[in-house]
Parts: sequence; C-alpha cells; structure tokens
Amino acid sequence: MAFTDQQITELLAPLRREYVKQRAQAGRQLSYVEGWHVVSESNRIFGFSEWCSETLDVTKVSEHQRPVGNGQGWGVTYTARVRITVYAGGTTVVREGIGAGHGIDRDLGLAHESAIKEAETDARKRALMTFGNPFGLALYDKEQRNVIDAEPVREALPAPPPETKPMSAYRARKTGVDKRFKELTQLVRSAASTEALRELRPVIAKEIQGWPSSYVEHLRGEYESRLYQLRDLESKEAT
Repeated sequence: MAFTDQQITELLAPLRREYVKQRAQAGRQLSYVEGWHVVSESNRIFGFSEWCSETLDVTKVSEHQRPVGNGQGWGVTYTARVRITVYAGGTTVVREGIGAGHGIDRDLGLAHESAIKEAETDARKRALMTFGNPFGLALYDKEQRNVIDAEPVREALPAPPPETKPMSAYRARKTGVDKRFKELTQLVRSAASTEALRELRPVIAKEIQGWPSSYVEHLRGEYESRLYQLRDLESKEAT
C-alpha cells in the first residue's frame, strides 16, 4: 500500500467549509480552495519533504491591450501544466494538472507575471485535487456532500498573539523545539478520544507561543483533523 492508514484517513476526510471561498464568474458563484491551502495540506498529509511540484510547461495564449482603470493597459492569458510527485512508502505517485491564469495591469510585465503565477497555481490545485476532498475534490460535487460545517477548532488552538515574534526554523532545531513539535504531533495523532485530545489543548496552546508559523499551522491542522476523526468514530459507535 502506497499511503499509510493515517494518510488514507486524511485523504478521505471531508473538506471544512471554512476553507471554501467564493467568486463570481460569468454570472455564477463558483466555489474554490486557495492555493496556499492545498500546499499546506500537502505538507501536513504527505510530509514536508515527501512531495514536490514541478511546472512542466507554460504557454502564452493571448496578449492584448485593454482599458485598465482610467487608462490603457494589458490583458494576458497563460496556460500551465504542473506535475505533483508524492513519495509514499517506497512508492512514487504522480499526478498532473492543467490550469489557466489571467493577468490585467497597466504594466505589460506585471500582467505577464500575474497570469503565469495564476496559471501555475490553478494547475497545481487541479493536480492535487485528484488526491481527495481536502484538496478541493469535494467541490466538484454540485451538492457538496463532503463539505462540512464543523466546530471552530481554531479557537481551541489559537494563533499566537500578534506581538509574539516567531522564531526561525533554524533556531527551532537548535533549541529542541523541532523535537518537541514532533512529540506533540504524535500525541495528537495517538489521542484515543475527543476528551483525551481536548486535554492536550492547554498544553499545546501554551507551547506554540513563539514557534515558527509553519510548525503552528501544521500542528493546528493535525489537531482539527484528529478531532474530526474521533468525532466520526464516536458517532458511529454511539449508533
């Protein structure tokens, strides 16, 4: 089996509605997840060093002058093809996606830059979407049956106060925070009940103060994912 049982559980989990955004397009409201979210979920589920994204092709589709604000500017469109490679238990899993991006700016160079970035992000999201609901697959179902409204777990594991300056990842390794981060992650993953998991809240909330933001976001993601899993398990046992 390529993925661990934990990873399969994560990939099968529903998408939390708080990560779903809306935009108007051609008179319709479209649902989507943002580019940073799929990267964050990849780091959390696959592991920071266990996946990579490679841009295989970028093609300019159109470039034309158009009104921008009160003057003239440029409209540019690109398509991109991105390959996602995941290393799972000795197996290499490869997915590809094609996306499009549009750039509008008075400066031609900035219009190109915006269009290329958007095309790459769109292609990356389409490739990762094939791995499951957390990456936006749930949004391809018009009824969104695998998109859930859940308890705001972020309140249980709050972000550090704005005045707290996070340490660097280098200092985290030097001071032992990196080791403690891994220990807390394992404690969250091995919690046997929602009650046991919630007992970890004050410990985690206290210790993450000043930690690197990537560590904090990863741990908060682990917590909310485990809470969902335990709730689902306890709900099935109750019935």
